[in-house]
Amino acid sequence: MQHFTVHLRNEAATTDLGAALARVLSPGLVIYLHGDLGAGKTALTRALLHAAGHIGKVKSPTYTLAEPYQVSLAGRAVQVIHFDLYRMSSPEEFLDAGFREDFNQDNICIVEWPEKGAPVLPAPDLAISLGVCGEGRTVELQALSELGLLCIDRLTFPPNLSPAP
Repeated sequence: MQHFTVHLRNEAATTDLGAALARVLSPGLVIYLHGDLGAGKTALTRALLHAAGHIGKVKSPTYTLAEPYQVSLAGRAVQVIHFDLYRMSSPEEFLDAGFREDFNQDNICIVEWPEKGAPVLPAPDLAISLGVCGEGRTVELQALSELGLLCIDRLTFPPNLSPAP
């Protein structure tokens, strides 16, 4: 499957990447976000949600584990659910909360700290790894399914972002 890396020089570049990702969202998409604390997982999700049309605050679901947002994609109402599994002590918590039902063909699920939900967490279509690199960030995007590949194939970058294969 296809993958590439992008260097984000600053917060504006993170916002631009979030907007680029928002333009290729499809219902049923599962996105895993990997990275250390402070790597920019929530910042990227916030930029994506705002670019997808959410108006208002986007908070980290560190304590609630999940935050749903309603957006419109091609005139269709779609729920984007932002998960943060950092505080989960076991994958069974994910199942007990009933979150597995949210992973369906109608919703888009974005999951921070997906390793905390393994092995019960549904497989991702797109894996995004973020890492601090000097003043900016390095972001690796990897398609892990046909839906993920379709997203990456449709992804267009603004001039200030230059993907490297």
